[in-house]
Amino acid sequence: MNSVISMFLLLQEHGVTPETGAEAAKGGLLSPNGGLMFWTLLIFVFLFFILSRFAFKPITAAVEAREKALEDAIAGAKADREESARLLAEHRAQIEGARADAQKMIAEGRAVGEKLRAGMVEETRAQQQDMLERARREIESEKVKAIAELRREAVDLAIAGAGKVIEKNLDDASNRSIVEKFLSSIPAGAANR
Repeated sequence: MNSVISMFLLLQEHGVTPETGAEAAKGGLLSPNGGLMFWTLLIFVFLFFILSRFAFKPITAAVEAREKALEDAIAGAKADREESARLLAEHRAQIEGARADAQKMIAEGRAVGEKLRAGMVEETRAQQQDMLERARREIESEKVKAIAELRREAVDLAIAGAGKVIEKNLDDASNRSIVEKFLSSIPAGAANR
């Protein structure tokens, strides 16, 4: 409030009163006033000098710093974008490599599976052949046993039949050896008929 009063007093000392302000207003805004133009020009030059001396340099430096910061941010963003593109390409290459490895592993797995299956089939065939061979040997062995059993029964029947014919019971051991000699002299093909 004191500053307003002091300014009012200062204006009165220089001859500016409310009445003179009213007279100046009567002249209009567009009417030239030399004193006002002089003081306006003087204040403008003084203010321009002070601003150029103290304000323009920091403002220009701040604008330049801001421009540099923006350029650095743009360059950083560009570098980050290039780095992310490189990383993306690298990751895609890794994914393709992993996909190729997976396909290779699947193919190898299939090959191993086919090999195992073929081995198992071959092993099963070998076991079947082995079982057939064993069965044939057993059948042959049983056949030989059956033929021997039939011969024994044939000997017993022949001895019994001869004993009835002769009506005399011969010694079993001697009769048996005679019949066995006779049967062994008969070819095997004739005995099977």
